[in-house]
Formats: sequence, C-alpha cells, structure tokens
Amino acid sequence: MKPQALIISAPGTNRDKDAMLALQLAGATANVMSIKQLISAPKHIDNSQMIVIPGGFSYADALGAGRLFAHDLIGEVSDALKRAVEQRRPIIGICNGFQALVRAGILPGGSRRVALGPNIGGTFDCRWVRLTPSSQRCIWTRGLIEEIECPIAHGEGRFTCEPDTYAELVDNDQVALRYTSANPNGSIGAVAGICDESGFVLGLMPHPENHVLDRQHPQFHRGVKGHLGLNLFKQGVAFVNN
Repeated sequence: MKPQALIISAPGTNRDKDAMLALQLAGATANVMSIKQLISAPKHIDNSQMIVIPGGFSYADALGAGRLFAHDLIGEVSDALKRAVEQRRPIIGICNGFQALVRAGILPGGSRRVALGPNIGGTFDCRWVRLTPSSQRCIWTRGLIEEIECPIAHGEGRFTCEPDTYAELVDNDQVALRYTSANPNGSIGAVAGICDESGFVLGLMPHPENHVLDRQHPQFHRGVKGHLGLNLFKQGVAFVNN
C-alpha cells in the first residue's frame, strides 16, 4: 500500500499540485484538501500518514506571511494536527508552509523562539539555490548525501533567532538544510530549513517540489541533471514504508 499523504491548502497557496506531483513520484498517494474542508472533517488529517503544508501566499499574507494560515492550524484543526505531531507522522512545510509552522509554534517545537523575517535585501527574491542536507535527526534529510538544487520565491525568508537558540538548534542537529550557494536572504548560519526535536516535522523556505524532474532545471538543455528535490520526498515516503 502506498502511504496516504495530505496536502493542506488555504486561499492563496499555489504549490499544491507541485507538491502532489512530488509525492506521487516519490511513491505516495496524495490528496489536496482545503483548510475549510478539514475544519468540518479533521478525520482526514488523522487518516493521513504524511502531511504537507504547501507554499504560496495564504490569505494574501495579510498581517504577515503565514500568520492567518498559522491561526487556522493552531485554532481550527489544532487537535488533529497535534495528534499528527505526537504520533510522529512526517510533516513538511514549504515556504509559506514553513512560515505558518513557525508562527504556529510547531517549529522548532512548542515555542516561538525563531522567526522568518524580511530578506536582507528588502525585496522579493526568486532564484535557484543549492542546498546541503545537514541533519541526521531529520527523517526527511537523514542519509541524503547529494546536494539539492531548487528555486526560492519569497520576500520573508530570513531565518533569525537569538545566538543561544541557534547554538541549541545546531547542537540538537535540528538544522536540516543550509544554503551552499549564496545565502539569498541573510539567514543566520545560512539556514534554509529546520526540523523539530523529534525530527519528523521539517520546514524549509526553498521549493524542492519544483525540481522533481530533470527537465525542470533551467539548464537542463545544457546537460545539467541531478540534485533533485525529489530525494527529500523519497526520504519521507521511505520512512513511512519502513
């Protein structure tokens, strides 16, 4: 049986179908449901083995990127989502999904000690970046050796926290991904993604779901292949299957 993955959408998210393709290529069965649908039927969260919070501009990023989406996650479906976290089902939040998980206090876990602030350049940034998987605690990056190339598309992606919090994340092996190309947003320690203490919940600003096929790379016709973001999703699916 293929793992059942749930993609939770909200008004303004726009990477739902990209995430679905990534999960399907990785070996899962994926369905998209809106947060409004889940409010009346939270059982769909309970019945899912994997959960994805996709990217985009939920609620037009009113009151701050991911803030209203976070309100839904900790207010309307909080019990079901809390069960998913406690039962250690793989959860990934990408870009706006990462922002929502941070604002909800789900990442780095039970607190709001980190934030995703405006890019250091003060503008929206859309470019391809290279990432290094850097955590064995995180089940999404555990065992990954090859770097990942994928795009970013955000205006508030600068990972920031107090020095002691950053040191704690490093010591706990919770820094899951780092930028190895130019640090596009000024994140402390070139952090591109973090996991919670369990290692089952991952949040990252880049979009690995937008490089799951070689032909999606902008230099594919020049012979560039590999470094797929698909590998990240394969890790999540493999963990469920084991």
